[in-house]
Amino acid sequence: MLSQDELKTLVGQAALEYVVPGDVVGVGTGSTVNKFIDALGTMKDRVKGAVSSSEASTERLKALGIPVFEASEVGDLSVYIDGADEIDGHGNMIKGGGAALTREKIVAAQSRQFVCIADESKLVETLGKFPLPVEVIPMATQRVIRQFAAMGGVGTVRLKNGAPLVTDNGQHIVDVTGLKITDPLAFETQVSQWPGVVTVGVFAHQRAQVCLLGTASGVKKLSF
Repeated sequence: MLSQDELKTLVGQAALEYVVPGDVVGVGTGSTVNKFIDALGTMKDRVKGAVSSSEASTERLKALGIPVFEASEVGDLSVYIDGADEIDGHGNMIKGGGAALTREKIVAAQSRQFVCIADESKLVETLGKFPLPVEVIPMATQRVIRQFAAMGGVGTVRLKNGAPLVTDNGQHIVDVTGLKITDPLAFETQVSQWPGVVTVGVFAHQRAQVCLLGTASGVKKLSF
């Protein structure tokens, strides 16, 4: 039986086949993506570099000698490779457990294809069991929490060392439980319009086209 860590390594390596030689690659954030970054290090001479969605991934890429570009320095990316906290059977995802959702969504929107890498525990029928991360401008936090309460959700401000966590963009995160997101596209559209919401962690407008799922019997490829 493969451990979760071994499954992550498998899908990280499997994602290499989506990397276009000579191109700049969009790189996400998280423990599974770290395995992809390590694998990318083995072919770094064949890629131009990467656009990264977080400070943590940027550090890891640079440590392996992979050039990192600002998103605004490059045009369209051929592929964006990132993990997910949940993914449904249509490629819609919840992301943001690592607090990098805004930059992840920006890089995803800049990419022609989103390849999600995850272990099979992340595949769900309906999004919402994983607490939904929402990046919020601090002065709007309590009102956003009340708006979720009206939908049956319970929002809490994410803490780090006893104080509100501050994202790479200087904002806070509200994690929302108790939601069943049956129409992710409509939900993302609605919540994105609330004043003070920077990014909602539902990725439906920027859903995955491919998911490489680590299973006990190896890597399973889902196409949406």
